Amino acid sequence: MLRIKYQRTSSIQQKGERFSTDDASKYSEVIFDQGVSGTKPFRERTGGMRIISLVEQNLLREIILPEVRDLGRNLVDCISMLDYFAKNNVIVTIQSLGNLQSIVDGKANPIWTLISSVMSGLYAIELENLKLRTEMGRTAYLMRGGRLGRTKGSNETNATFINKPKTQEVISLLRHGKSTRDICSRLKVSPNLVSKVRKLEHLWNSNKEAM
Repeated sequence: MLRIKYQRTSSIQQKGERFSTDDASKYSEVIFDQGVSGTKPFRERTGGMRIISLVEQNLLREIILPEVRDLGRNLVDCISMLDYFAKNNVIVTIQSLGNLQSIVDGKANPIWTLISSVMSGLYAIELENLKLRTEMGRTAYLMRGGRLGRTKGSNETNATFINKPKTQEVISLLRHGKSTRDICSRLKVSPNLVSKVRKLEHLWNSNKEAM
């Protein structure tokens, strides 16, 4: 039976070094989902799916988590996963809570349900507060006269767009029969840009012929 440590970081720059002083030899394996948002369901993460597979094969005895939120900041997802591990007799250990374990000496820890539920709830509230602060900041910015989206005055006429050097390069390649994929690769531009140039070039030529 395996004793797995699971770690998650929101960005690829983070190394998951918290509690790194623990002897790695204590674990059968360390599964690390690096650069994965805590809002992504545990079952949809690469590391999470591997752990689920181990549980289904009845190979996992214990999973060690640095914090409850490593299972996800969504309350429902956290509680769901904790319940899943409990039903499969997998011990869950939370390092930030003094190595609190869900099962002690083969029996359910009586304070586990209370503490784990409270902590999961706090993390869920933390996420909602972050969303609220973000929205309040956006509203305040708009009230001060700020604008979202394109900068004022950034709109350009079709004539201006057509005469841009990059646009002319796209037109030249189109006239030589190059494909959209080839043009994107050569000029490092998006397919949408090539499509726009193709349509405007066709319109431009049609207008010339009509004159």
